[in-house]
Amino acid sequence: MNLKKLALLGAAVLGFSTAAWAEVTVGVTVSATGPAASLGIPERNTIALMPKTIAGQTINYIVLDDASDTTQAVTNARRFISERKVDAIIGSSTTPNSLAMIDAVAESKTPMISIAASAAIIEPQDEKKRWVFKTPQNDIMMALAIADHMASNGVKTAGYIGFADAYGENWHKEFAKALEIKKIQLVVNERFARTDTAVMGQVLKIIGAKPDAVLVGGSGTPAALPQKTLVERGYAGKIYQTHGVANADFLRVGGKDVEGTILPAGPVLVADQLPASNPVRKSALEYIKIYEAAHGKGSVSTFGAHAWDAGLLLQAALPVALKSAQPGTPEFRAALRDALESVKEVPGAHGIFTMSPKDHLGLDQRARVMVKIEKGQWKYAP
Repeated sequence: MNLKKLALLGAAVLGFSTAAWAEVTVGVTVSATGPAASLGIPERNTIALMPKTIAGQTINYIVLDDASDTTQAVTNARRFISERKVDAIIGSSTTPNSLAMIDAVAESKTPMISIAASAAIIEPQDEKKRWVFKTPQNDIMMALAIADHMASNGVKTAGYIGFADAYGENWHKEFAKALEIKKIQLVVNERFARTDTAVMGQVLKIIGAKPDAVLVGGSGTPAALPQKTLVERGYAGKIYQTHGVANADFLRVGGKDVEGTILPAGPVLVADQLPASNPVRKSALEYIKIYEAAHGKGSVSTFGAHAWDAGLLLQAALPVALKSAQPGTPEFRAALRDALESVKEVPGAHGIFTMSPKDHLGLDQRARVMVKIEKGQWKYAP
């Protein structure tokens, strides 16, 4: 064999070896410590359960803690991009952190799947947000469910107290829209910080306004503080929470003071209570089985399920992207973005995902159920 043929054969073998051993690198930033730790810990636990091989490619998950801090979330994202040349990013746990990361992923043209709730993360679609997707239900979907429940139970006036950040502000905006549709008057509107240890002033204003019901626009364990204070001060109206509190830590911290709370949630929270005809029951129970096998019965939270659904979207999109380019290249990142935007009817723990250029969430009403807290447990309340 002459030298030219030998060189060509060597190049072919090298090319095959590179394709065969290519590694898809996914950067993951979650809030495993800080005020949002009750979200980030089950998300981090879930990442460890995701498949390490997809379509014949090794998947390398690099997980960092952003400590519930927006600056650290951005630092993590930029480290993923500049140092590890990641093909995709999952994170972060909270709306402010996810919003802060958008510039970094857009500049580098790296697809990102947020596991935070606000629609502002992906809307309106533009040159930056075309690189961003998310798995939690939009706030307006859940706000409409709350307003509908309020109207059906005779509520005429409502109060609101939410986080003093993007999560709380967006929930106020969407809740106000939903109340207007149902002809319910918003009579008081207050804020508190995730790190606050007292909200007495805000609660006294709410009680003074005498709303029939109050919505707490918070997430994780910090959302228990206003409710506990309302109960302590003798508020007797209905109290609602957002889907941001749907985990065991909220029940533990809230204790008897959160009994009777009503909230919309993803089907995974009460999957075993859903009728067999529910289209999400099977895929939700699959996640529960895998998570509980690793962490014990009753350990599942909806937040870990958001991370699981991000992984399912990658599992659906990666085989398509791999037909166009190799991992570690700008071409692959672009192909992966396009493939994520094209996923259809992917069953997840929270719903059925169908993306489009105008919809980077892809969930419909199948992703929502009403839940009530009874005797310290989540109860399906159709």
